[in-house]
Amino acid sequence: MGRASTKPNKNPFQLAREERGLTREKASEVLRVISPDRLEKIENEKTNPYPEEILAMAEGYQMPDLCNYYCSHMCPIGQVYVPEVKIKDLSRTVLEMIASLNRMNQQKDRLIEIAADGEITNDEIADFIAIQAELDKISVTIDAMKLWTEKMLASGAIDMETYQKLKK
Repeated sequence: MGRASTKPNKNPFQLAREERGLTREKASEVLRVISPDRLEKIENEKTNPYPEEILAMAEGYQMPDLCNYYCSHMCPIGQVYVPEVKIKDLSRTVLEMIASLNRMNQQKDRLIEIAADGEITNDEIADFIAIQAELDKISVTIDAMKLWTEKMLASGAIDMETYQKLKK
């Protein structure tokens, strides 16, 4: 049995492994595609993980948010296009979604006015940016709900078979 790490500022990959109570050796058995030595290098940030390794960790540790972390923090394309999404509890996520939808409902007429002529004039830019920011919040909240669902499915808190059957 390995000893527990006392390293401060652990990266999300090490935190995920430790949250599952796995040593690097046991994690390597669960993940099947990452050796304990490579896992150590990834966790100590001596090397960057490959996307397929992130997928293995996300599945093996039942932490789909590792994929979002990798894309938003480590992938050059993702750093530009993928916002970081934090998994929150369902009630908080739903309340944030409703609040954003209510704000958008108030702004929809202004968006119609802005879009009606197919152009954004100088006097419309500020309103357009505000509406765009609210839409971004909605998008991130939707992503958070998707990640929450994936995590609940992976952990068995939501029955996968029933979910898949009803989703079709």
